[in-house]
Amino acid sequence: MKLETPPLIVPSTPRLAPPAAALGAAFVLLWCTGYPAAKLALAHAAPLTLLVLRFGSAAILLALLAVFAGVSWPRGRTALHSVVTGALSLALQFGALYVAVALGVNVGIAALVIGMTPIATALISRALGEALSSRQWLGFAFGAAGVVLAVADRIGTNDAPWFAYLLLLLGLAGIGAGTVYQKRFAVDVDPRAGLAIQQASATLLLLPFALHEGFRFDASPAFLGSLGWLVVVNSLAAFALMFVLLRRGAASRVAALFFLMPPVTAIMNYFVLGDALTVAKMAGFALATFGVWLATREPATLGAS
Repeated sequence: MKLETPPLIVPSTPRLAPPAAALGAAFVLLWCTGYPAAKLALAHAAPLTLLVLRFGSAAILLALLAVFAGVSWPRGRTALHSVVTGALSLALQFGALYVAVALGVNVGIAALVIGMTPIATALISRALGEALSSRQWLGFAFGAAGVVLAVADRIGTNDAPWFAYLLLLLGLAGIGAGTVYQKRFAVDVDPRAGLAIQQASATLLLLPFALHEGFRFDASPAFLGSLGWLVVVNSLAAFALMFVLLRRGAASRVAALFFLMPPVTAIMNYFVLGDALTVAKMAGFALATFGVWLATREPATLGAS
């Protein structure tokens, strides 16, 4: 009797996913480039007009990517979740922040408030039942201290009206609620389609206010260059990384990365805008980094060697 040789089974090589630390570092770096880019762009455009141009351009590019890739578009309630995420994380956060700065709020104070995103996100997550360890809260404390150190020299008196500071708090609530909402309801879609809907919804929400501003901008090379950077690097690449990170981990851990934003932005401003890089800023960077490490590291496994 002739014995047949069984077919050779070649095990498929699993795709190695990029480590969370690398994705987090890339997200922080890309996100922080938006601050100097926005500062340059706002010298040539009204704040909400800038956002409409940014979000609208990103929505078109993302929609084209989704169409060419043949991805499945979310429908019904799933699509509505992406709309709500765009309204909170994009329209509310950036709209409130840009208008507050245009009204005269010191950018150091703005960075300080938005740098508290992890605490806002943690409080919202805790209210919705996400467990937070004492180690995470300790990490939040170190991170908050690092943020304050990093921007302390930028905090001063100015002539901004009182309601401009309420706008900052509104923006903080927007990014905190948007992060939690996206993690709970809007990550089970293709990032290209989901982000296209988010950017489009923010564009439509802000468009009437941009028209009220007179849709004011110039077409100078400085504006077009900074706008292009905001669209491609921030609205596309950085938000895509945030999408992936939220899909992988808890909202509070992803939000902890925002503690690094003001210190890293201070370092970028030193190279791009010529701002002073002080010992306090470097100490703030070190504290914020330690706080993020505490808040995001995985708990030790019993019996691990």
